[in-house]
Amino acid sequence: PLLHSHFCAGACPGFPRTLGQARALDGICELDLVISLNIPFETLKDRLSARWVHPASGRVYNMDFNPPHTQGVDDLTGEPLVQREDDRPEAVAARLRKYKDAAKPVIELYKSRGILHSFSGTETNKIWPYVYTLLSSRIPPILSEEEH
Repeated sequence: PLLHSHFCAGACPGFPRTLGQARALDGICELDLVISLNIPFETLKDRLSARWVHPASGRVYNMDFNPPHTQGVDDLTGEPLVQREDDRPEAVAARLRKYKDAAKPVIELYKSRGILHSFSGTETNKIWPYVYTLLSSRIPPILSEEEH
């Protein structure tokens, strides 16, 4: 099986996040490949801090990638958007530090097993071709019915 473990810019980091989770996963399956996406701390902090929500509906906006039509208000209702406490820059920085500390032994574990492949960057379209090449070399192509 493949495992995708990473420092992501989304809502939550990859899995496993702790050494305990990694050891529990060992009891379920043997991993062949672990991918770690290394994204600079400031990039992650900026992306996570750019998230705002419309509380009544749960609609999420990102001021960089998916901004509302009018700054600070929901597109459908015109009601104000709010930033969750854990999305504020100082809270994001603390979350990222905590995650990094917990994930370090997980990264070292998979590195020692020779199954960790790390990629660094800030843009998906620049990192993805390298990840795709690695995965393509490990996963046989799926043949269509006509190719059988």
